[in-house]
Amino acid sequence: MGAKTGLVAYLDGSGDGDVPGLLKGAGEPDRERTAALVRRLHPGWEVEEIEGSTLSEQVRPPEGLVYAGSWPGLDVVCDRRVMVDNPTRELPAEVVAEGAGRRMVLHAMHSVVDWLAFAVWQDGQVVRALSLSPDDGIIENTGAPFPFEHPYWAGERSVEESLWPDDDEEPYPLPFHPLELGEDALRGLFGFIVEGRPEPGDVNPGEVRLRGFRVRDPQAPDPAEAETALRARVAAMPPPRVYVMGPDGKLVERPR
Repeated sequence: MGAKTGLVAYLDGSGDGDVPGLLKGAGEPDRERTAALVRRLHPGWEVEEIEGSTLSEQVRPPEGLVYAGSWPGLDVVCDRRVMVDNPTRELPAEVVAEGAGRRMVLHAMHSVVDWLAFAVWQDGQVVRALSLSPDDGIIENTGAPFPFEHPYWAGERSVEESLWPDDDEEPYPLPFHPLELGEDALRGLFGFIVEGRPEPGDVNPGEVRLRGFRVRDPQAPDPAEAETALRARVAAMPPPRVYVMGPDGKLVERPR
């Protein structure tokens, strides 16, 4: 799996909210409202509008870029800043404040570490929040599970043994794979998936247009200076150590 997401939606009004339904009818996002939304979420930051894209292409944008859309009753923002281990504690204050009087829905996952987090707030109150990975276990688990979670907690979606072919390898440390639940959560909360086979009623994220923005925190290190410092650290690192399989089947370091 190569799935990575970092997005949050805000819905006006109360009730369950229907992100999928609003996304299906979404046309071109309002330019001024979207720009104002991104600036509210990045107070004091430098915000520059750039070429737009689609939800499928920018569901987890590169560092320093934000893609967003504002429509009647719905705002959607794709931003790496929402990829935090504890959604109910670690989100930037302005991201949480934007959800006042609204329903706020977050989804974030990273395939490299099998990490998933999703959360829903209603008028600032946590309805459900879950964050977990095989390395850290269950980081956060608040509120009653949603229906799409039930098969996973019931043991019906356990990780198959074929995923660890070696007898000496430990079983997968979680009762299910976070990325599998992550796809079902993404469909349940946002109406689409990033991997797997779409269903007939799914939102087509390739048809959801988003406006693009380059954002920079003026208090953060200059990107060019940070790149120079990184290159200097890499240059100071010792040569890599290379290991090969010895005749006895053990790894031995290959002489440089």
